[in-house]
Amino acid sequence: MGFPLVLELAADRKIPVAVTCRVLGFSRQAFFVWRRNPGSRRDWDNAHLINAALAIHGDEPGFGHRFIADEIEAESGIAASERRVWRLCSQQRIWSRFSKKRGLNRKAGPPVRDDLVQRDFTAQRANQL
Repeated sequence: MGFPLVLELAADRKIPVAVTCRVLGFSRQAFFVWRRNPGSRRDWDNAHLINAALAIHGDEPGFGHRFIADEIEAESGIAASERRVWRLCSQQRIWSRFSKKRGLNRKAGPPVRDDLVQRDFTAQRANQL
């Protein structure tokens, strides 16, 4: 979010807020709403959850998001769903060291048996058997 940049550029009163917002593509109204309350309660709680997840992951890098969610609730008493912990862990790239390998989608091999019936499954036209 570029609102801190607008605040910084407008701090010394050389560049007006309206010009800065117009150049960066923000509305002045959204900037002043952010300036009144720069962080929501949810952002604050998410920051605490991320710090707790990083601490747990630093101790046990083999833990995935499910174990991290259990440990957060057990150690710090913060109640958070597994889905929320998964979202925050994936945003911060906190993954288990023992994650599944991606890209193992292999193509089918040769047929297992010979085609003894000699069936022909090609059609000359559309919607024809």
